[in-house]
Amino acid sequence: MTRLANKVALVTGAASGIGFATAQRFAEEQAVVVLADRNGPLLAEALARIQEISPESDSACFDVTSEQAWKDLATTLMNRFGKLDVLINNAGFGRFQSIANLSYDDWKATVAVNLDSVFLGTKYMMPLLARSGSGSIVNMSSMRGIVAGPNASAYCAAKGGVRMLTKVTALECAEAGNGVRCNSVHPGHVETPLTAAAYAKPELAKEFLAHTPLARFGKARDIANAFLFLASEESSYMTGSELVVDGGVTCQ
Repeated sequence: MTRLANKVALVTGAASGIGFATAQRFAEEQAVVVLADRNGPLLAEALARIQEISPESDSACFDVTSEQAWKDLATTLMNRFGKLDVLINNAGFGRFQSIANLSYDDWKATVAVNLDSVFLGTKYMMPLLARSGSGSIVNMSSMRGIVAGPNASAYCAAKGGVRMLTKVTALECAEAGNGVRCNSVHPGHVETPLTAAAYAKPELAKEFLAHTPLARFGKARDIANAFLFLASEESSYMTGSELVVDGGVTCQ
């Protein structure tokens, strides 16, 4: 339970779901976790739970699509910790409509949260990660960053963009020799507060599971464990990789 001892990790979208499960796993492995989310009340509750495991952990309430907010957070983390060891770009959401019915505003919002935030986080946290000497960036993509699905144009485009941005980041870090690795995680159908309403519909749940060889929905902790592996030294020879955690959906 010491895989992240003496490491500082920033997790976005950490107030609930996969983000919170990831913060929890990291705390269990002795990381100091900075939980980031724009939902202040929910974030405060999440931090209180994490501090029961990791008292030095802290939070940052901000909008991941704001460039200035990322700049300010970089300054705050530098002043407090002097480095960052792990960046988990997890924040995300989706608007699911056909291309004909999807508004441009919903397109832009989906791309901003899922893709633009990854660029901003990577750009402004990179100097802190380089100070670590062995930094790790793990980006939340999706099985929809690998295979398409109907009514998910913005989401698929954003998650596919995350997949390729991850690889570019990995190459640039390797060329710079700064010791930073960058990998992506690609979940399938996972039970979270965001998906609960959809999965509660019997017909929809049946359809999803019919295409999932393991015939069950993933748990937030399943994805958190993937983040933990890529954040730790156990994956020290991995960069630019795609870790698929989808119950077998994309192997068909």
